[in-house]
Amino acid sequence: MGFFDKLKERVNKTRENFSAKVNNVIKNFRKVDEEFFEELEEALILSDIGYATTEKVIGTLRDQVKENKISDSSEIKDILVNILADYMSAPPLEIRKPTVMLIVGVNGVGKTTAIGKLTNYYNIQGKKVLLAAADTFRAAAAEQLSIWGQRTNARVIKYAEGADPAAVVYDAIDAAKAADSDLLIIDTAGRLHNKKNLMSELEKINRVIDKEYEGANRETFLVVDATTGQNAIAQAEVFNKSVKLTGIILTKLDGTAKGGVVCAVKDMTGVPVRFIGVGEGVDDLQPFDAHEFARAILG
Repeated sequence: MGFFDKLKERVNKTRENFSAKVNNVIKNFRKVDEEFFEELEEALILSDIGYATTEKVIGTLRDQVKENKISDSSEIKDILVNILADYMSAPPLEIRKPTVMLIVGVNGVGKTTAIGKLTNYYNIQGKKVLLAAADTFRAAAAEQLSIWGQRTNARVIKYAEGADPAAVVYDAIDAAKAADSDLLIIDTAGRLHNKKNLMSELEKINRVIDKEYEGANRETFLVVDATTGQNAIAQAEVFNKSVKLTGIILTKLDGTAKGGVVCAVKDMTGVPVRFIGVGEGVDDLQPFDAHEFARAILG
């Protein structure tokens, strides 16, 4: 099964929610008029895109309809796919050697599992990956990462529970340099974005990276559970203030009807979606393709 077919199948709940609403409007209105735009706007808002992004999408659609003199609603879907893709698109992610990838997020979103799947993905790309277990708060975190390290043949730098996470990162950077690693992925403790001391801990980790791995390419990815819908945007906005995010990993897209939020994330936060989780398999974390996603959810 190709990635598009897998994506279409796995985001079935979102596709049913999204495309049903849009198709219903297109079916009920042959003519593209003001009433059509109002109904389509409501359909998009109810599909979890959110009010602000929907307003922009409808505004862009109005302009293109006018410019291309479109009067038949059957032509709208293809245009809408391209508009949504434009709102989600970003320049390709480039992992230059050496890259440090810091993974952050609240509790329970699947950060460690996402790291294991990222490691598998980059292994297949021929990258040499090293892992740092800087979540020293949760008892089983380092052990869980170690299991992923064994599965993906990646070395894991870890300390005892309760150790200073910045110290783990310091040693991991030394190990990455010595091993000539392409990519160092750092797991961090799940933290609520309103806990100041935990955010300060992330800032300390960043200072260690700045000092000890000067010149390394930097990525900071927020892992977000797609089932939270619009709350994903709120999390991204707050985390982005403390640690400059460069990307978002949306997990559990296969289990939610709220995947329409993907269309709004970059528009609302400026942070692109980089990977999406569409299943529990090791290869079910995939690089995000905006156009294929737009096609998949619009059926």
